[in-house]
Amino acid sequence: MSFSNDNATRFSADALVEHLKSAAEPSRLRMLKLLSEAELTVSDLTTILGQSQPRVSRHLKLLLEARLIRRRQEGSWALFRLAHDSPQGALAADIVARIDPVDPELSRDAERLADVKRKRRDEASAYFSANAESWDEIRSLHVPEPDVEAAMLRIAGDRTFSAMLDIGTGTGRMLELFAPRCRSAVGIDTNRNMLNVARANLDAADLAHAEVRLGDVANMPVARDAFDLVTIHQVLHFLDDPAAAVAQAARSLAPGGRLVIVDFAPHDLEFLREEHQHLRLGFDTATVNGWFEAAGLDNARAEALAVDGGKAEGQLTVMIWAADDPRIQIADDNRPEAAKTEAA
Repeated sequence: MSFSNDNATRFSADALVEHLKSAAEPSRLRMLKLLSEAELTVSDLTTILGQSQPRVSRHLKLLLEARLIRRRQEGSWALFRLAHDSPQGALAADIVARIDPVDPELSRDAERLADVKRKRRDEASAYFSANAESWDEIRSLHVPEPDVEAAMLRIAGDRTFSAMLDIGTGTGRMLELFAPRCRSAVGIDTNRNMLNVARANLDAADLAHAEVRLGDVANMPVARDAFDLVTIHQVLHFLDDPAAAVAQAARSLAPGGRLVIVDFAPHDLEFLREEHQHLRLGFDTATVNGWFEAAGLDNARAEALAVDGGKAEGQLTVMIWAADDPRIQIADDNRPEAAKTEAA
């Protein structure tokens, strides 16, 4: 939304004055600029701004009350970001866009923000390196990831998605892959270390319209009927009840939305269960189609990606399944915002 956009939300004069007052303080304006570019903690902001924790918290409270920013709890962490999903946040984004980019104080803030992001990347890289060997072992057993990703892009469809949800986002790779096709994207994962990896990757790719959250498929911190693309990439084989996960994913689809699942065809590589915590050794298409049908989805289809046409011994066949929400697609302006944090 923009001041110059005829479709922008209109505020009463009194409300507009109050919102502008909330932003009209140097420290709070600096915070808005920072939170338009990254999701940050109080500790991050105190480091960047060089201010005390109580002072930063007071400023955040005022911005929250004005709904210019939003707060999200992740375990013991409180994370703050510009409220891109609200009219007030859109107003704040317009204000931030009018700031002189060469302002000396904001330039220093940008340098410190870069340091915070660099620290995140270093910590994420250390975790990733510690686990990379086991991931590489599994990847060596199937077709190259670029082939899988190309097939996912094709099956998802050549269109722009209003909102995407990636369940079990891991490194955030699916968010990076689909970012050019999405206006907003959210990834959820139960592993805080992986969320740090994903945040570092999104920072490095400068994907401000993508974010990640702590949560699992049984209790997703997102709204229902909000996403026109949902992906579940190499997650179901870790779950005790994959059918329930598919049902939850289907509930998050907006009318006309598409669910894309990537996992393995049935196999007998028992070491994946013993050494890599795979609870399921693949899935057959009839089973997945049954989950789709039970979740009220239609237009199910499947594609197999196998090494040497599936003849290579000890290799995994990657399956891509997709199905659609059968309800008539509604206009974007009437669709629930993807960034709502309340689970419906």
